[in-house]
Amino acid sequence: MKLPKITLGVEEEYQIIDPDTRELKSFVQEFLDQGRVVLEDQIKPEFLQSQVEVGSKICQDVAEVRTEVSRLRRSICELAEEKGVQVAAASTHPFSRWSTQEVSVGERYTQLETNMAQLARRMLIFGMHVHVGIEDRELLIDVMNQARYFVPHLLALSTSSPFWQGRNTGLRSYRTVVFESLPRTGLPPSFTSWADYQGFLDTLVATQCIDEPTKIWWDIRPSFKFPTLEFRVCDICTRVDEAVCIAALVQSIVAKLIKLRLENRSWRKYRHHLITENKWRAVRYGVGGAMIDFGKRKEIPFQSLTQELLEVIEDVVDEIGTRDEVAYAETILNGGTSADRQIAVYEEEGTLEAVVDHLVAETRAGCFQATGKLRTEDPAAT
Repeated sequence: MKLPKITLGVEEEYQIIDPDTRELKSFVQEFLDQGRVVLEDQIKPEFLQSQVEVGSKICQDVAEVRTEVSRLRRSICELAEEKGVQVAAASTHPFSRWSTQEVSVGERYTQLETNMAQLARRMLIFGMHVHVGIEDRELLIDVMNQARYFVPHLLALSTSSPFWQGRNTGLRSYRTVVFESLPRTGLPPSFTSWADYQGFLDTLVATQCIDEPTKIWWDIRPSFKFPTLEFRVCDICTRVDEAVCIAALVQSIVAKLIKLRLENRSWRKYRHHLITENKWRAVRYGVGGAMIDFGKRKEIPFQSLTQELLEVIEDVVDEIGTRDEVAYAETILNGGTSADRQIAVYEEEGTLEAVVDHLVAETRAGCFQATGKLRTEDPAAT
């Protein structure tokens, strides 16, 4: 049975860097003034002024995702050059402090700071969100319930936040720890139907827990604005190839779960707290650790679990055109994630400024290589 069309969209949040101090720089308004001329509504501010967010157009396949992510990153890098700043794709800055960051202007940000107090101010983190188009709401809820199992896999492969305020945290995704200090984060609960989910939302609104659905920040959630399922668990990937791989994995997982549904089958559901045990291991060790094989009730290396994932999606990758992109997971397993590379740079160079330089160069190199525009002065080109 043929799969329905599964569209994609990607949102990324970048750091704005002062090239002299390597600190984060409150500069987003300058980005917006000129960036909207080039990117229109694809660029927008985030909670803190040292962050800038971009969102892709609706992509029909992962090849379009690569084109869009490369174009957006390239545009932001070029805009940064014109303004005398730099950008980096990583989920925490190695040493900048949250207490010195300026909050963006806007009612939404003021309300967030009022409601969440210091927790909001600590959100000096940067993420990547992948939207998958699913117009059937009942199918969307069913896919969300089953996709929770794969949250640790996606997080481990995307980790890029080992440092926090000048310290090596010992974790590969410290962003996750910071973010989960907010309410309504982490794995979503299981719902029996769209009506069940809507009833949950209605209760939260009626009791003034939230005023609208975007105040729910689960790892996977139904989008409030679009007929999509939004995967929010990932750190932002430093390399374009990594970001495209994650998007391809998300699309392939969703395609597999829809295929099972069309065949009147489903992925086995596991206890919420068992999945969070694997998620913790992703936070702590990234691709270098072990996770639990729930069926065997034993630990296995994450590399083996990833091989099993690739086998699970094997029967859908050709139909949706993601074979080459999901295969890049092997490269991540063998070479490590951005978090691993950042730690290696710090151990070799001995300074966190060197880590920032590495992130800026690697972020920039990928998007210019995609169109043959990598410049010889790029550190990543040597």
